[in-house]
Amino acid sequence: MLPRASRIAGAAVFRRFSTGFTTAPAEAEEMFKEAWKKVVPHINPPKTPLSFIQHPPPIPTSIPAKLILNLYLPYSSHLSNKQVDMVIMPATTGDMGICPGHTAIMTELKPGILSLLEGNETTKYFVSGGFAFIHPNSVADIITLEAVPIDRIDPNMVQKGIAEFSQKLSSATTDYEKTEAQIGIDVHTALQSALMG
Repeated sequence: MLPRASRIAGAAVFRRFSTGFTTAPAEAEEMFKEAWKKVVPHINPPKTPLSFIQHPPPIPTSIPAKLILNLYLPYSSHLSNKQVDMVIMPATTGDMGICPGHTAIMTELKPGILSLLEGNETTKYFVSGGFAFIHPNSVADIITLEAVPIDRIDPNMVQKGIAEFSQKLSSATTDYEKTEAQIGIDVHTALQSALMG
């Protein structure tokens, strides 16, 4: 039994795995279509996943002067192809500054201030959290549930919200109610510190 197992294991070492093939995607799709036509010549071949993939734009060889920002909300595209010098966003790991030519990353956002720097002007939004995708071609896609300009936030409503959610937290009986109240407190506390800073 042992000699047979060692022969099988030895044969597995020399066997090629499917990831070992070095066929280009376009060639692989053509090979699939030709094989399909041999088996079922009267039916058009199905579309492969490669036919649905859009090729990413080429990575520039030099660092562009501006960062292209897209800010998406569930109900609208708030900013589209906005050119900025820098974006400072509230990542869960701390505030993060993104300039043109930044390395590609994806990060989660926490409630806080999203600052857009254009020359000498700074535009600030309060975001409730979300995700940021920084692409290697100096494009930043930020997806959030809410983005409100700082000057449109009423400090009295923020104080009222903190008091309301604190009262809900103290009277909560289920884990769901406690979690919901804690999220409300976190968001309103972030709003308060955004107004102060």
